[in-house]
Amino acid sequence: MKPLLLGVLGCSLLLSVEALYSPSDDVVELTPSNFNREVMQSDSLWLVEFYAPWCGHCRNLAPDWKKAATALKGIVKVGAVDADEHKSLGGQYGVRGFPTIKIFGANKNKPEEYQGARSSQAIVDGAMNALRSLVKDRLSGKSGSSGYSRQSDSGSSGSSKDVVELTDDNFDKTVLQSDDVWLVEFFAPWCGHCKNLEPEWAAAATAVKEQTKGKVRLGAVDATVHQVLSSRYGVRGFPTIKIFRKGEEPEDYQGGRTRGDIIERALDLFSDNAPPPELVEILNEDVLKSTCEGSQLCVIAVLPHILDTGAAGRNGYLEVMIKMAQKYKKKMWGWLWTEAGAQMELESALGIGGFGYPAMAAINTRKMKFALLKGSFSETGIHEFLRELSVGRGSTATLGGGVMPKIHAVEPWDGKDGQLPVEEDYDLSDVDLDEDFEKDEL
Repeated sequence: MKPLLLGVLGCSLLLSVEALYSPSDDVVELTPSNFNREVMQSDSLWLVEFYAPWCGHCRNLAPDWKKAATALKGIVKVGAVDADEHKSLGGQYGVRGFPTIKIFGANKNKPEEYQGARSSQAIVDGAMNALRSLVKDRLSGKSGSSGYSRQSDSGSSGSSKDVVELTDDNFDKTVLQSDDVWLVEFFAPWCGHCKNLEPEWAAAATAVKEQTKGKVRLGAVDATVHQVLSSRYGVRGFPTIKIFRKGEEPEDYQGGRTRGDIIERALDLFSDNAPPPELVEILNEDVLKSTCEGSQLCVIAVLPHILDTGAAGRNGYLEVMIKMAQKYKKKMWGWLWTEAGAQMELESALGIGGFGYPAMAAINTRKMKFALLKGSFSETGIHEFLRELSVGRGSTATLGGGVMPKIHAVEPWDGKDGQLPVEEDYDLSDVDLDEDFEKDEL
């Protein structure tokens, strides 16, 4: 008798926890691994039931829920989440009892609670009413928000457009296989600290993208949805920020949480990983434009003529500039040089004017302002000059005429010592110097 009783209890236990929906139903099974892709990134209207397999009311609802899903097929998406198994997903949307039905419409981040009856007809009617409302809003130009700006509707100054949404599906390709450096925030939508960080993270994302020309990016992972990622990287609290560099183990971000702190750390990362800017000879107008446009400052040196220094002397000056370009590489400045006398209009516009070589100027081509190096053309002198400019100090003047001067096309330096021009040889054998002298005397 006991074995039979145990068998009956075992069957009862198995029946009580079996899944309510199967792949043959028109109800989409939703889990943390597919919820963001299927629901949050979808343009469709979704009805989602959060249930527990052991819940009697859920079992009673299941036939009507399947019937409604079939009736709405191709019109409204109908899904179901086993919130007993996926507690984090239920907790994310404040599920406290079963079944709970949510309508994910225009604003996927703020789903509405379904308050209607639990019959298939009532569910279909509720879905169609929500669909009409969604279409009406779109017709009037309204649209809901989705993606990273999911935590609050407060009027924050940050825009989330440059924060990359990262998921279980796109993380490896977007981050791990990228040559760029990534700062990734793992957040939970209900986390107060995450909400406070959001505008700072968004503002920093835009600034960092611009200042590093996309070489350092900021991303965000909803760790309550993408649990594979959060588990892989041992995320235990929110927000957690990690730094990812190709081929290296992720590093915990230890800095402050203001946009300034985030930007500063991002620029340090960029500086660590970026090659130094190229030092380019001014050979024509295109070289000047391509190097200076888009840079806050363009550092230009006018070096002595090759006959005055030789190759060794010139290379010494260029080496100093290369070291300074390395030191200030995170500034994303342009670095150029030219030989004295090769670009006279440029020298004149900068007030250099044919003397005092080597000379150096830093030009802001957007404002048409420049500053001249007053100290020595050395690592110490140039560092002091550029450091003052980088903190907003130093004397500046308007570039002559307020426009860039004419740039001449010249041949590139061949890396060799200069040679004096070859003088022509004159044959004086046919000239009677005495006779010419006598005529001059007369």
